[in-house]
Amino acid sequence: MFQDHLNLRMKYILANPNRKDNLQQIYQLLARNTDKEQVISCYQEALKTYTFEDFPEQWATTQNYLGVAYHKVGNLEQAICCYLSALKVYTRESFPEQWAITKYYLGDAYGVRITGDRSENLEQEIICYHDALKVYTFDTFPEQWANTKNNFSHAYRERIRGERAENLEQAITCCYDALKIYTFDAFPEKWAMTKYSLSNAYRERIRGERAENLEQAITCCYDALKIYTFDAFPKEWATTKNHLGLTYIERIRGERVENLEQAITCYQEALKIYTFDAFPKEWAMVQINLGKAYGQRITGDLAENLEQAISYSQEALKVYTFDAFPEKWAMVQNNLGIFSRRLTTLRNIGNFQKTIDYYLSALTVHTRENFPEYWAMTQVNIGAVYLSQYRINKERTEDLKAAIDCYLSASKEVFTREAFPQKYAEVQDNLGKAYKENQQFSEAYTAFAAAIDIIESFRQEILYGSAIDDDKKKLAEEWNQLYQSIVEVCLDLAKNEPLYYVRAIEYIERSKTRNLVELILDRDLKTIFPSEVADQLEQLRDKIASGQYEIQNNTAENPKLLAQNLQQLRQQRQELQDRYLPVGSGFRFDKFQPTLAQHTAIIEWYITNQKILAFVVKPNGQELTVWESQPEDLECLSNWENEYLQDYYTRKNQWQNQLEKRLKQLSKILHIESILEQIPAHCDRLILIPHRFLHLLPLHALPVGESYLVDKFPLGVAYAPSCQLLQQVQQRQRPDFQSLFAIQNPTGDLQFTDQEVNSILSLFPSHQVLSNSHATKAAIDQAVPHLQEVDYLHFSCHGHFKTDSPLDSFLLLADAKVSSIPMNADPKQYFETSKGIIDLSKCLTLGNLFERGFDFKKCRLVVLSACETGLIDFNNNSDEYIGLPSGFLYAGSSSVVSSLWTVDDMSTAYLMIKFLQNLKAAFDGGEDVSVAVALNQAQHWLRNITWKDLEEWANHLQLDSSNHPEAERSMRQMREILAKNPRRKNIDEKLFQSPYHWAGFTAIGK
Repeated sequence: MFQDHLNLRMKYILANPNRKDNLQQIYQLLARNTDKEQVISCYQEALKTYTFEDFPEQWATTQNYLGVAYHKVGNLEQAICCYLSALKVYTRESFPEQWAITKYYLGDAYGVRITGDRSENLEQEIICYHDALKVYTFDTFPEQWANTKNNFSHAYRERIRGERAENLEQAITCCYDALKIYTFDAFPEKWAMTKYSLSNAYRERIRGERAENLEQAITCCYDALKIYTFDAFPKEWATTKNHLGLTYIERIRGERVENLEQAITCYQEALKIYTFDAFPKEWAMVQINLGKAYGQRITGDLAENLEQAISYSQEALKVYTFDAFPEKWAMVQNNLGIFSRRLTTLRNIGNFQKTIDYYLSALTVHTRENFPEYWAMTQVNIGAVYLSQYRINKERTEDLKAAIDCYLSASKEVFTREAFPQKYAEVQDNLGKAYKENQQFSEAYTAFAAAIDIIESFRQEILYGSAIDDDKKKLAEEWNQLYQSIVEVCLDLAKNEPLYYVRAIEYIERSKTRNLVELILDRDLKTIFPSEVADQLEQLRDKIASGQYEIQNNTAENPKLLAQNLQQLRQQRQELQDRYLPVGSGFRFDKFQPTLAQHTAIIEWYITNQKILAFVVKPNGQELTVWESQPEDLECLSNWENEYLQDYYTRKNQWQNQLEKRLKQLSKILHIESILEQIPAHCDRLILIPHRFLHLLPLHALPVGESYLVDKFPLGVAYAPSCQLLQQVQQRQRPDFQSLFAIQNPTGDLQFTDQEVNSILSLFPSHQVLSNSHATKAAIDQAVPHLQEVDYLHFSCHGHFKTDSPLDSFLLLADAKVSSIPMNADPKQYFETSKGIIDLSKCLTLGNLFERGFDFKKCRLVVLSACETGLIDFNNNSDEYIGLPSGFLYAGSSSVVSSLWTVDDMSTAYLMIKFLQNLKAAFDGGEDVSVAVALNQAQHWLRNITWKDLEEWANHLQLDSSNHPEAERSMRQMREILAKNPRRKNIDEKLFQSPYHWAGFTAIGK
């Protein structure tokens, strides 16, 4: 029955060779007939009648149809032969439309051809599409033009020759061209197909911001799935799900754990359609991808995940055999090598021969000529194996040399800076590690520096500057180890060339607090730089942002030229900025050191995976020195940290009782006395720049001999997140200290905050207070314009640092406590504590402070007299300074006083009152006393005060005359509490001698 229908149809087609729908009819016939060889046989039979000599046009038509048939069954060599035969008759001049469609299908065949040189096949594919578009123009054949553009996109994405970045830009442009015709309404299926192609191109894109490219790839996939539903287009649905999984594996935004699980889910969904029996090739590809996902999986047991990855890869080999699919077979071999190496390392087996065999097998197919990218990737993987073998057995120096050779081959021949910047950076990082192992420190430094230059360029390409700046943070987290590596190499080189100590601290600064430094620089542009320079920097910034937007959104006329221009603009802006304030990648120690006051020294800690470092910066151009710990010191610090945090979060009383003892232990672990020996005797002011966990500790309270570190420096011990940030806040001129804005006891449950605030009010001629139930988020929002003119902000309330979500760390305001979480509410908006539920939207959070509305442009000081206001996110690997102080520094304050733990209400109130008395008296007396000095003096006073002294001092506190009844009431309450305290019997007791009471607050900034 079918044969008769086919014969009739073919007679009709051959008698009418110029009908435009003939090829579509052939495809329809092939789709309905399971015996495709039968169709091919019909065409071959027809060619016996329609010869080239007697019926050239019909012969060419039949060759074309036969080519389509061969193409459909996968006989690409015969298909290409048929298309080329048809072109002997179908010339552009005589048969332009038939010539174009034959060129189109010939290009399609070259694109999937297995035999021959892969790069040459792809070039032939591109040439064919170029030819087809000479006829298929936008105006005359819009649909065919769009279809060719879509295929063009795939060809450029796969292309081996030419510049990789430019090829991908061409691929993206072709997709956007196709979408001019293939709209959602007019061609929904073609629209979905093009969206899928666009997703592929964005996932691999080199130009633009990597994180944003991947988000666009994900968006395109979800767009395609609007049409490619499970029921309507099951195969396309599965294909898109598979690609979505690939994109989630590479995704930067979001949580890494969740992204990997999402990828696995996508692959498992694809397998609902891609079964072994129905779609063996596609089934095998999903097996490969599941292997990749499990090879990186974080959830579950690592060894079991790797075993599962190997199992999926071996399953793929049931289909992807060497003979049938050599390219895919080689890909699986490479993946098996990766999983084998990780599993061998994890289990300390020590024998990597099986791993190397996998890689060598892959190279039998992935040659330098035909698959340069895969070849280079395998070289890098082999290099990693050799480096691992050397680390196990240091006598195998030939392995180390082999590793270096592999990395050099990959980076010089394929993964160049221009063509594959991300891969180039990765290879340079690995090369640096190999050189470091071989004690070739100069070569290691060069490799690490080259990698850092690339990472810095990636940072500049990130479009969206915001307070959170998650993309930049994740970039810093990913490459933080690279900065550690170059610091370690600098220290090795500094043994013979002390200049490298300077380079070490410069790289440390380049890795620290970068987001905050850049945000403050942008915000304070007009106050840091002369007006004409600020204008130039703004103009350059806007040009760069506009150009990056064009590249990111594929609207640039000449993306390559624009990318080059942007690089020049960035360099121009950096050079102009560095002439006045070298920060970020332009930080220069020799420019920073002269800004230190004459008697000021800095201790900047830096913790690597191997040791604790303390850089001692001295004034007047004196030589930078570095203290280095022994490995056992780092282990002791790690154990000390675990015990400290365990007690703090689970056994508060024990933590408090052990604090003095623990600080003595910490002083020994950090060898603080040895570090102090490097500071000149004339230095009477010290600035501490902690690192990571050290930010959480009262380093100023470290015991030194019979006293404390703070006692050694009469002009104070202050803190700073980094040298760069210190440099920035020093630019802030805040000459006045007369006006006060205060938040007073919003929850009404703090006994001493009323007295604290009322005592402080009398010191300031101008003040505004939001007290008790009036201290709401809405009231603060209304006061925002007024805050621009305030010299001093004082928050006396509850506070909390959220370790799981630092940007939600908050100061608790009135009306923030709720009885229950409303139905369908965002759970992230609420925080459940042992004392109730808190609505974060009614608190002042760290995230709020990064909103542009908060502008403390005249603020000299912010005091956060609350719990945990000085804690930061020390778990993140980005070396960012993320805590409430960073928010207030960003908003404009030049100094912040904050707490390192859950503080005592009584001792905090006394400390704050005395501190403000000291600072205000010095200011009114014309003395140039820093915030740190006034705070340190108050801390010294508090730890030495007796009951008798305290009562006498309290009786002489001045009251705020404008609020006398309220002030008198709070004063009376404080005296009553003091009088009733059972410890009062010992009037000479120093009741606040424990560091818990006096050491919890630090002065950060100017």
